[in-house]
Amino acid sequence: MTVGLPDDEYTALRDRVFTTIWKELDPLEHQIEDTETIPLDIVLPALRNCGAFGLIVPREYGGAGLSIAQYLPILAEFAKIQGGIRTIVHVHNSFAHALSEIGNEEQKRAILPGAAVGEKSLAFALTEPGNGTGMDLSTRAHRDGDDYVLNGRKWLITNSDIASHFLVLAKTADREVSAIIVPRETPGFTIAALPETMGCKGAEHGELTFTDVRVPATNLVGAEGEGIAHLERALEISRVFIAASSLGTASRALELSLAFSQERVTFGKPIAQRQAIQRYLAEMAVDVYALRGMLADVAAKWDRDQRIPAESSLLKQFGLEAVGRVTDRALLVHGGIGYTRKYPIERLYRDARLNWLEEGPPTVQYLVAARELLGGYQFDDAFDSPAR
Repeated sequence: MTVGLPDDEYTALRDRVFTTIWKELDPLEHQIEDTETIPLDIVLPALRNCGAFGLIVPREYGGAGLSIAQYLPILAEFAKIQGGIRTIVHVHNSFAHALSEIGNEEQKRAILPGAAVGEKSLAFALTEPGNGTGMDLSTRAHRDGDDYVLNGRKWLITNSDIASHFLVLAKTADREVSAIIVPRETPGFTIAALPETMGCKGAEHGELTFTDVRVPATNLVGAEGEGIAHLERALEISRVFIAASSLGTASRALELSLAFSQERVTFGKPIAQRQAIQRYLAEMAVDVYALRGMLADVAAKWDRDQRIPAESSLLKQFGLEAVGRVTDRALLVHGGIGYTRKYPIERLYRDARLNWLEEGPPTVQYLVAARELLGGYQFDDAFDSPAR
């Protein structure tokens, strides 16, 4: 069971991070959107100083050791500001947390203390340009003495510009996928930038090429053939993190819409007095409220050491649909001026669309959830009748 920080320590940490978000990072929005580049010389030290890189790294490795229930509101706050910064924080914490659960002690000692202070970072190398995921991967790793030798390509690998290590999913046999840690500076390993993205500007989603890349066999995570299990474990909680990001973006869009509707005057009165606008605002609030409740339920289960295979996919799917509806309505509330950069709405609208794709598109979420339910999975629900 994950306990997290005592309330007073958590409040102090949360307040420190929130102050950094709004005082140091939010003012960088226009610079990042104009240049499509994150000023890492400013952003990375700010994140290090407030402790954002070690939020869910266990305390024994130098992190804050937050529970998931404590972490989600902080991640949601990051999702209210420029999306590229949120992406850096999400990916770093997500896969540092994954390594803390699936890595061996030697691997954790080698990476996690540096990750906790932002000196090291782990990125996840799964997606390929010519293949799907899982058993369809074409990247190969074969054993050669005390080493593995990797060949293949990956792309859309987030944080590829700052990661010190990559958790690479590769075939070690025809029907066997394994997870192997590849340090950034390994000979034969090259990283190239991909074109700029629609939203979350400045976050790098690069292309990786492995040409006879040789790493020690001790870099294998777990045993050969356990890669799919590791993938499922990592994505299960990371999908919850995406839903928390959806909540943050949706909450910010609602806040801005409430304020704008009371300021914007047409025909002599604020548009907030018009029934059509009131309905938009109420519909937005329904989605925010429902998503917040779902996140609280799932976080409590994870912190009790329960697996959440169906809940995480359903939550991620609901989150992306909710933030889509909320940002749609926010644009309608703001009208034509919302389509300009005068207000953050147009950026929130674009940033939110990455949530459709991170940790699997909607088709994957429906597939995972349906598979679990058809296999007999049942929700741990306080409303279930014990008499059934």
